Amino acid sequence: MSKNQTVVDALNEAPLGLFHLRAVVTAGLGFFTDAYDLFIIGAALALMKTQWHLSSTEVGWVGSATLISTFIGAFLFGRLADVYGRKKLYGWEASIMAVGAILSAFSPNVIWLIVFRVLMGIGIGGDYPTSAVIMSEFSNTKDRGKTVGMVFSMQALGTIVGPVVAIALIGAGVPSNIAWRLMLGLGAIPALFVIYLRRTLPESPRYLAQVQGREEDAAKSIRQYSNGLVAVEGHSSKVERLTFGRFITTPKYLLMLLGTAGTWFVFDYAYYGNTISTNAILKLVSPHMSLLQSESLSLIIFAIAAVPGYVLAFLSMDKIGHKRLQLIGFSLMGLMFLLIGVVPGVASHVVPFMVMYGISYFFAEFGPNTTTFVMAAELYPVSMRTTGHGMSAGIAKIGAFIGVFIFPILSHALGLRGTLDITFAFSMVGMLLTLVLPEPARKSMESLSHQSDTASTHLKSASTTSA
Repeated sequence: MSKNQTVVDALNEAPLGLFHLRAVVTAGLGFFTDAYDLFIIGAALALMKTQWHLSSTEVGWVGSATLISTFIGAFLFGRLADVYGRKKLYGWEASIMAVGAILSAFSPNVIWLIVFRVLMGIGIGGDYPTSAVIMSEFSNTKDRGKTVGMVFSMQALGTIVGPVVAIALIGAGVPSNIAWRLMLGLGAIPALFVIYLRRTLPESPRYLAQVQGREEDAAKSIRQYSNGLVAVEGHSSKVERLTFGRFITTPKYLLMLLGTAGTWFVFDYAYYGNTISTNAILKLVSPHMSLLQSESLSLIIFAIAAVPGYVLAFLSMDKIGHKRLQLIGFSLMGLMFLLIGVVPGVASHVVPFMVMYGISYFFAEFGPNTTTFVMAAELYPVSMRTTGHGMSAGIAKIGAFIGVFIFPILSHALGLRGTLDITFAFSMVGMLLTLVLPEPARKSMESLSHQSDTASTHLKSASTTSA
């Protein structure tokens, strides 16, 4: 490394090392927990619905309550992490997830279950901006999509472990009233495990240097965490700290929010509506299918279609381009929904349905499910980075809430084909909204948010004034 490198330069140019992997694991385990907690409710609902004789409205609230509070958690933690720092918040969201999972398992009735799932959703929402931005701020320019994408791809393991747990409990003959409680309560285990790891992660060096002006602390922190791999000789310039009011009234940032939040909103409507309702969808395709059969087919879809999509996304997105991959994913995911809706017989025969539904899952992961998370973590200035990501993730979860809540209503009124035709339309809107965003692949976050220009302008101004 050259002499007089700033903290930011050193991080942008650092080769991939073990410290990146440690950060990926620390952040990614939270997303494993998020996915397990969000998607296990579909299997649990199939069991508790019979036990508690739930109405379709109550089913909708149980399935979607976590998502609406995720909106609150993402906004709250996103803003606080920009004001007080990433480290001060990191670990608290995992604690909330753990408590919510344990309380959900002991719910005495459906009302308390909804309350406890709401609490857990706040923790899940808080995990989105803190984990995404911490990883992006530790990453180098060349591999940023890969490392942040790897964090999000831990979601894939959560979507697989959920059906595995459900199949194991149902197959073992565990009584229904105990099985669904175990499904929900087991979500606390990875959340509790990750709390310690997150409290040992240092503060983001970019935040220390650029927002707080603590260059020496930032340099020392990253040297220790990387075991000397990232050596810093010079000093980073402190950048202008945006106020929230200025952020939400500046046209450039509003347009960026339209792109990051809008694309994520329409995607989550489609993705969560389908994923959490997978058992119900398979029942529409094959009315006589048992819960064990539908959970097994869900596992096949996740393992064969979704997981390869996640892996291929983080391995190739820096080469393909983050924006370009999002466009590819939206277009082909939407095409599969359209074909299921318009091709006769697909929506009523398991094999052709599984093929097209599986392809839609592949391009959801090899596309907007990964890229919306990554792009929202790299396009905003450092002083508003978790705020921008939190607002995007929070608005997205409103889309997820609507998708989960409305899916049973739409499928009853329009049938599976009509419901997926609407999902196709949302995918096309996602393509159009993607066009307003810049291509961030292989560009420094400072250049994307024009922080380097701002910093140099302030330096020149100060130099002129002193002269």
